[in-house]
Amino acid sequence: MNTVHKHIVIALAAFGIAGASLGVQAQTTAPLDGRQGHAVIKEQRQAMRAEFLKLTPEQRQAKMAEFRAKRLEQRAARQAKLAESLKLTPAQQPVWQAFVASTTPQQGERAGQRLTREQRAALSAPQRLERRIALQKQRTARMEARLSALNSLYAALTPEQRKLFDEQQQRRGGRHHGGHGKMMRG
Repeated sequence: MNTVHKHIVIALAAFGIAGASLGVQAQTTAPLDGRQGHAVIKEQRQAMRAEFLKLTPEQRQAKMAEFRAKRLEQRAARQAKLAESLKLTPAQQPVWQAFVASTTPQQGERAGQRLTREQRAALSAPQRLERRIALQKQRTARMEARLSALNSLYAALTPEQRKLFDEQQQRRGGRHHGGHGKMMRG
């Protein structure tokens, strides 16, 4: 009975060690093959940025124009899908168009606002802060215009349309432009 007991203990210990080694092996190979999404995305972003910085200024401008065009197409598709799902009446169309116009960024709106690194370095601290305040006032004015258009649209929608609109906007979330503010500096 004692030897049977020893054999069972040895077998269980062997299975335990084997199971533990498989778990350790799975842990060490998993991060190499399928790393966490944010780490891979960060590496991809860094690689894309490095490639972008290798481009000439003209190539960069072309790439950015291509990116902006793609974003505008995506925005138009989302707006068309929303308009279709809202089933707007002809009477609601003008208010919808005003809302869409208020949310669409103006071409070249920020082109004159962006300073070169040398221009930023030449500004004093008070000048930089004044500039940031002025830019923020412009952004606030654009947001107030959007709010006005949104209020007009919201007033024209039926309760069912409002509910659908709210659901769509909540799903969209609080996305912002500029990638965490790094590109938004003026």
